[in-house]
Formats: sequence, structure tokens, C-alpha cells
Amino acid sequence: MVTKTATIRQVQGISLAGRTDSNHWIVMDGPEEFGGSNAGIRPKELLLLALGGCTASDVISILRKKRVPLDGIDIRLTAEQTDEHPQVFTSIHIDFVLRGEHITPQDAERAIELSETKYCAVSAMLRNSVAITPLGPYRARRRSGVSIAHRPGSLTSCSTTVRSIRRRP
Repeated sequence: MVTKTATIRQVQGISLAGRTDSNHWIVMDGPEEFGGSNAGIRPKELLLLALGGCTASDVISILRKKRVPLDGIDIRLTAEQTDEHPQVFTSIHIDFVLRGEHITPQDAERAIELSETKYCAVSAMLRNSVAITPLGPYRARRRSGVSIAHRPGSLTSCSTTVRSIRRRP
């Protein structure tokens, strides 16, 4: 077992700086009305970035190993949270847009599935406490790419007529 550490240091009020084993600092803060300076990301928002960053890294790596050229990936995460404290996330919606001339829906689906079921540690940690669901349905709008609406254990809404993907009104 590997031990990971993080250090949090108060800067001023509820403005905080955090550093992990990788030795990179990140600023966290709250709004001024709660004693912050509004100078950094909120700690809960880091969960969304962690999930998106983890799955994006996995998908990129998996497609690279399969020798599937990827021009880019965009992931948009939207979370619903309770009104009552501790205001936890009750669901997280993930929208993937993969750009590349030769990406097939099967390649994209498999890479996302492997990330979610095998590789993404953040997804694994959240899996039992937050529902992760798709935003869909979608329509294609820009050239070359694949859109995947994602729900753990169930990949849906894949499009390759793709010109970029937008949520339907």
C-alpha cells in the first residue's frame, strides 16, 4: 500500500493553500461573505476537476495505447448538490467530446468504460456515494469527433456524424 499526503496552510481568513506529494500548490478559497478573498477554487469544485482530469487522462492514454489518433478531448461535468448542509453532491453529469478523424464510437466507448470500471481512482472513490449520469441527448454540430454520454456501467448516446456535440434544447 502507498501512502499519499497533503498539507493545507491557512493564508488568510478561509483562504488556503494546499500541496500534495507532487509538490504543487493550489489555492482554495471561499466568497468574501464567508471570510474568504474569492481568490481560489472552492474545495468541492476540486472533486469535479479531479474526476474530469482522472477520466480524461485515462481516455487519452487508452486511445494512445490503441494507436487511435486523438486531436482533443473536452469533458464537461455538472453536479447537483443538496440545499442543506453539508451540501453534498447527489449526482454528477459527464459529457465527453472526443475530436479526431479516425475515432470510432467503439474506441471511444471502450476507453471511457475502461476508465470508469478499471483505471479512474476518483470515479471508484465516488461511485458508492454519488450517481454519475449522462447529460444527453445530443446532436452533432462540428466536423470530426465522437460524443459519448456516460453513465457508470452503461454507455449511451454515441455519435460519429460528428461535427461537435451540443446538448439538445
